[in-house]
Amino acid sequence: MSTSRMRAEIGEQPGALRRTLEGLLPRVGDIADLARETRQVLFIARGSSDNAAVYGRYLVESHAGRLATLAAPSIATTYRRKVDLDGVLAVAISQSGKTEEIVQTMEWAASCGARTVAVTNGHGSPLAEAAEVALLTEAGDELAVPATKTYTTQLAALAVLGLGLGADVDRADLDRVPDEVERLIAATEASPALPEIVGELARVPGAVVSGRGIAFGTALELALKIKEACYLHAMGLSYADLLHGPIAVVDAQTPALLVAADDGPTLPGTIALAERVRSAGAKAFTVGGGAGLAGAGNAALAGPDLPEWVAPLGLIVPGQILVENLARALGLDPDVPRGLNKVTQTD
Repeated sequence: MSTSRMRAEIGEQPGALRRTLEGLLPRVGDIADLARETRQVLFIARGSSDNAAVYGRYLVESHAGRLATLAAPSIATTYRRKVDLDGVLAVAISQSGKTEEIVQTMEWAASCGARTVAVTNGHGSPLAEAAEVALLTEAGDELAVPATKTYTTQLAALAVLGLGLGADVDRADLDRVPDEVERLIAATEASPALPEIVGELARVPGAVVSGRGIAFGTALELALKIKEACYLHAMGLSYADLLHGPIAVVDAQTPALLVAADDGPTLPGTIALAERVRSAGAKAFTVGGGAGLAGAGNAALAGPDLPEWVAPLGLIVPGQILVENLARALGLDPDVPRGLNKVTQTD
């Protein structure tokens, strides 16, 4: 079978990340200047961009000490209610910059007193033009419907945003990301665990995908990709929420995919969850988490050798490759999932 466009774009991510970081790291000062007039952050997004926003939220709260929340765009576009957003930095995220709901919600936020930042791959787009500061990613054209390189470059932009907000992290960690993603692509495709996990997922109706903290957005994004490209039921949950009841759905026909950085405070809990899944007679497949998580699961894809705060920029990559392989194993075209378009307009 010929290489899919999705797979080609997965392979373009190291270059896209290099260009994006080169273009955006000099903007840290611009972000800092705008942020001085704010005290909390409101992320505005839908779809994969919303999953990127989850990463942004955890990064800002855990490392920059600012309250961060996810917006409900319907308050602006459907209920049309005003909210006091004085002191708020509104960060709107859209790969195209053309989704009317996101543009309208950012403009609404500004009218409510917020300062505005756009994260978009759409140079010259309505979103980029309307924001006070536009963080333009350099993913290039993305033709496959499932977002890959536009998603990881959004994460890169949000990492730069975190620096501008004063996050207590080592900026030099970002310099390692493109090479690590390049290494990870090759390592994932050579891993004997890849066909094993694909084969197992191809014979079940769905899976639970779980992570926590900074890796939670990765779990949500991987679940979305499984639903979009493979038409399987995939539930993305924080492992804390999973343990509150939905753990009952994990069984012989519903394996768990668990994601984690190789370090950080949520890793022990993810390892314990893998052990609990297996003790219940279900399969636990893991992405990242180092040797500890790999040893607790049935089959493992290695994650990036990156600190937790920046790990999501690489952690989703084995998941992307897994999804592309799974779609083809199911006889599906991962480039053009049914019922989806590259730009989705919502009311």
